[in-house]
Amino acid sequence: MKKIDSEQFRVKPGKKVKLDKWRTLVKPVYDSKEEAAVMLAAHQQKLSAQQNLLYASDSYSLLLIFQAMDAAGKDSTIAHVMSGVNPQGCQVYSFKHPSAEEIDHDFLWRTTRCLPERGRIGIFNRSYYEEVLVVRVHPEILHGQNLPPALVNEKSIWKERFKSMRQLEDHLSRNGTKILKFFLHISKDEQRKRFLERIDRPEKNWKFGVEDIKERGFWDTYMRAYEECLSSTSSKAAPWYIVPADDKQTMQLIVSKTILDAIKSLKISYPTVTPERQQELQSVRSQLVQEKSGIEIRNERV
Repeated sequence: MKKIDSEQFRVKPGKKVKLDKWRTLVKPVYDSKEEAAVMLAAHQQKLSAQQNLLYASDSYSLLLIFQAMDAAGKDSTIAHVMSGVNPQGCQVYSFKHPSAEEIDHDFLWRTTRCLPERGRIGIFNRSYYEEVLVVRVHPEILHGQNLPPALVNEKSIWKERFKSMRQLEDHLSRNGTKILKFFLHISKDEQRKRFLERIDRPEKNWKFGVEDIKERGFWDTYMRAYEECLSSTSSKAAPWYIVPADDKQTMQLIVSKTILDAIKSLKISYPTVTPERQQELQSVRSQLVQEKSGIEIRNERV
């Protein structure tokens, strides 16, 4: 099995991103589909163990953010990578069009309410980054957010929002939330193939809508928005990872390995048992052993 170096996909702080320089397809990290399945299963097993450790230590939380163009595989990646995790320790939120209540608050409000508690993993399928992506591509959305006109300056508002996001993520990091952000980097041609598959296969028709093809028409504008977003908001506290997405199995293995590396870096351990607690446990153990002995004696008499 090949080693996966997650660092090669990380956007270094201050690095100017040009997405045409980042590959959407790399040499597979596996030799066969069967080996890929074995590798992912091993990652899932390790992630399950690490999630139990994260939950038991109750000190850190983990926030995973997924952004991508349509059909890049956000849903399937979340499902496959996290399939071994205890649902009680993991929360997944998908953010679509904001409600009237959400529009009446600042743009970070609806996602801030969903941040994971200590010991848990939170997953954002799309996130507050939509506010500098789809909103930037479609400025009419911005003008429908009821902001005071004096605060809506399209020349500066995106930089202001980048600053708010960085400050939020720095704050969360200082308070024990480990943040990983994944941009699943799909090519325009691969998206075309996956759209055709969704149209041609009846069981996948529900995944495709007319709005998907309309958004595809803004591809170049989205790429420019993503480039500035990734360049402006990848930090030591909350790095972006640009993950090649044309091969789903390689993508899932890179994502799962990156998550494993991140939790391991926290150097957490199970809570230490104090001498007093150990004495208490031994006392309870003695009671349970005596109870078993009593049951066996009664059974012999019967």
